Amino acid sequence: MKLIAALTVGFLVAGCEDAYSASATSDLTSELSNVTLVAGHSILTGANGMTLYTFDKDSKGKSNCYGGCAGSWPPYLAKAGAKAPAAGFALIKRKDGTMQWAKNGAPLYFWAGDAKPGDTTGDGVGGVWHLAK
Repeated sequence: MKLIAALTVGFLVAGCEDAYSASATSDLTSELSNVTLVAGHSILTGANGMTLYTFDKDSKGKSNCYGGCAGSWPPYLAKAGAKAPAAGFALIKRKDGTMQWAKNGAPLYFWAGDAKPGDTTGDGVGGVWHLAK
């Protein structure tokens, strides 16, 4: 687990989007899990254990996080041919043609400021970023 966390941090330094998109698979079920926080809240995480977030400035089914935003908030990308495993999960098409996972229409993102699995330091950033639940 320490090696995975160290590799994740190393990828963050090298390029945020690559660290997270490289872990995406066509099977969302293996990519998402629920983590119960001490406060009793359940949040979505990627298979790498990193917390997923939503962005208030997105519209339903459409990402508005590109450029520098996507550098800090890497979109949770899916591989070609991916299919949503359950109601509430879907794929949305980004401007560059890549596909991003969404829950209830809200695109999902990682936060470059989270250093290890279980971190939730992106919650509330700018008043517009929130834990995906």
